[in-house]
Amino acid sequence: MDTELGNKNEPEQHQNKKRMTLFLVFLNCMLMAIGQVAGPLLMRIYYLHGGKSNWLGAWLLTAGFPILIIPIAISYIRARAREQAGRLLVTKWLFGASAILGVLLGLDSYLYSFGMSYLPVSVSSLLGSSQLAFTAIFAYIVVKHKFTHYSINAVVLMTFGSLILGFHMNGDKPRGEPKGKYILGFFMTIGGAALHGFLMPALEFTYLKAGKAITFDLVLQVQFLISMFATLFCSIPMIINKDFQDISKEAAEFGLGETKYYTILLIAAIVLQFLVIGSLGVIFSSTSLLGGLVSSLLVPVQQAFAVIFLKEVFNAEKGMALAMCLWGFASYLYGEYQKPEANKEESTG
Repeated sequence: MDTELGNKNEPEQHQNKKRMTLFLVFLNCMLMAIGQVAGPLLMRIYYLHGGKSNWLGAWLLTAGFPILIIPIAISYIRARAREQAGRLLVTKWLFGASAILGVLLGLDSYLYSFGMSYLPVSVSSLLGSSQLAFTAIFAYIVVKHKFTHYSINAVVLMTFGSLILGFHMNGDKPRGEPKGKYILGFFMTIGGAALHGFLMPALEFTYLKAGKAITFDLVLQVQFLISMFATLFCSIPMIINKDFQDISKEAAEFGLGETKYYTILLIAAIVLQFLVIGSLGVIFSSTSLLGGLVSSLLVPVQQAFAVIFLKEVFNAEKGMALAMCLWGFASYLYGEYQKPEANKEESTG
């Protein structure tokens, strides 16, 4: 009788686990959306009105990592309440991997920051397309992620949809900006996309080789370490270049005023940390490929916000890119929906 009762509870437990996974995917995607849309806009405003430090822009991407202390502390208190020993869940392997990934994330942040200092948001968001392609390639190589017709269709559609932006960007170069810096910023952004495309599957591989169950509490600690090492990596050149000492001088000369300067940096640090948390969380609750797809889906959204707040041009090509990205994302979601049905047919056969 107990066995029958246990068997009846199994489908219910499976449904609850599935709902929780979907909730985590949705929550992390929302954090990604907030960070990826608001972060570049704020950093572009910083550069447009007198900001000069690329390393400060990179540092801000992960400098908000102390926010993670709050959920980690809540997790610790809950563990103590359940009479479980609150402890560091990270193994030596995860600590070492987090340090390496953190340094790479710091370098990736610098490449992105450099690109944003010379490119309009409507152009820098092009990196979403190349990032998706690199993520798909590295996901196949590093974690042996299997492609389906739907995921291939999504990758192709969203990549070409965003690449359309790259072929029609002649009118987007800011006035008075040297062509050499504009081109350098473009390729630095593509380089950042390539590195980010490697980082996502690399983190998924780290979880697979962790040698222990990957829980939400463990993921929080890994996120904290990765962001901490990335911030330390970016802090070293800032100290060498005396960027920290120049912040007060830069604030005094900022085009929008000193108060707005500090407000922009503070909010940017928070929303960019949301982006890091969301990106790493999507990998935990789903796959690195989904993270790349969500990131590419947000590219046209960035375009729209750039038009509204920065008065950048939105033309027919950008509208076409939006349609193709939405189509590709829908294709991926439909493919994921079809997976359980395919598994049922295989088990029945």
